Amino acid sequence: MSDKAKQLRIVYMGTPDFAVAPLRALVEGGYNVVAVVTTPDKPSGRGLKVNESAVKRYAVEVGLPIYQPVKLRDEEFVEAFRALDADLGIVIAFRMLPEIIWAAPRLGTFNLHASLLPQYRGAAPINRAIMNGETVTGVTTFLLNPQIDEGAVLGQVKVEIEPSDNVGTLHDKLMTVGVDLVLDTVEKIAEGNVEPIEQSEMCDGELKPAPKIFKEDCHIDFSLGGEQIINQIRGLSPYPAAWANLSEGLSAKIFDARFVAQKIDAECGTILSDGKKYLHVACADGLIEIEQLQLSGKKRMTAEELLHGFRNPTDYRFS
Repeated sequence: MSDKAKQLRIVYMGTPDFAVAPLRALVEGGYNVVAVVTTPDKPSGRGLKVNESAVKRYAVEVGLPIYQPVKLRDEEFVEAFRALDADLGIVIAFRMLPEIIWAAPRLGTFNLHASLLPQYRGAAPINRAIMNGETVTGVTTFLLNPQIDEGAVLGQVKVEIEPSDNVGTLHDKLMTVGVDLVLDTVEKIAEGNVEPIEQSEMCDGELKPAPKIFKEDCHIDFSLGGEQIINQIRGLSPYPAAWANLSEGLSAKIFDARFVAQKIDAECGTILSDGKKYLHVACADGLIEIEQLQLSGKKRMTAEELLHGFRNPTDYRFS
């Protein structure tokens, strides 16, 4: 770490686990994080237990000052934020910031985004990249501006998406390389040797968005091709999980499956099984071999485990 980087007064803004690793690296690396901004505590669960963000839990652990404004434009918070006299803001997996906040630090505020911008702007870049069958993605640091995810790019790192990756494993890969990119970006900003590139200069072909995932995005249509179905399952596993209706009023989340291309003389959604070891579903161009799933009201299990207590599976069908 350079002396200039060490002197920067950094305000860090984030919420989930993805945002903890870069914050930990900054703290353990000796950077001057003067405050953390995160979401307010929320009651959740049956007992309405107070749920703190992952970033807050870490900030408490290491003794960092914490701000949890309900409204980012609140006059009291804005005054407190300005009083921090920040040189640099870093925002990772947080809310949309008003200009009165992101423009306050002397050197601006940068964000870490889990895609190779300008591709996959939006709330679900990791999910959408896998669901669309991409083989490469990455992480990007960029300066905030009034448009969402459209600021000038400061740095990027590419990451391959393996056929075995799901959103969980890819999330962890991107989080790891994201830590290094955040630190590298801080160093370059401190030294004054970063050259922001406008995203308009980086556009190559059609831009693919990454909108928030809704329930209908998770529903599996077995009349589609097998590769598309598998990409959907991978892109939603382990959370929120792809699902399909099963006859008799049941439904099932599917976490792991593979596609076998072959001619099938059965309607899409038809279940083919020996009742003991395998559970296959007919799709447009072959079979989906289900490996891990969760029936409504049951725990997650392998197909073989399910079949131990699920009689006559071929009497059912997915829709």
